[in-house]
Amino acid sequence: MIVAGAIGASVILQKNRNSAKQPLESRQTVTEKTSSDQIKRYELYTPTLFTNTANKRRVLYFYATWCPSCKLADADFTANANNIPADAIVLRVNYNDPDTDNEEKKLARTYGITYQHTFVQIDAQGKPLTTWNGGQTDDLVAKIQ
Repeated sequence: MIVAGAIGASVILQKNRNSAKQPLESRQTVTEKTSSDQIKRYELYTPTLFTNTANKRRVLYFYATWCPSCKLADADFTANANNIPADAIVLRVNYNDPDTDNEEKKLARTYGITYQHTFVQIDAQGKPLTTWNGGQTDDLVAKIQ
């Protein structure tokens, strides 16, 4: 019994360690259910989502999985997604990682991104409205136009 308990505890500890290392990309999207549909407020960037959310206030969040401040902001946005205005969406764009795809690299060039943890609010046509570095949910809400 004691050996089985020790093995079980070891398995649980290993699972907890592995889940802490889970990449940002594999986390679930944060949504709020409404009577008509789901409003996405914090979402991984995809070209389709980028196009389909042109009617919202869009903020591109250029993050890196290795960046400590990006990890803190990701946790804060996830925990406080309902504080992001319902007519806004934050799209997480992978920046400067081995798995950053060509579309994400193109976005970084388009908006002149040279540093992770950079935010760019864009209009319906994709033109930048404002850019800032750093911050979490409260900062985002204060700076979004």
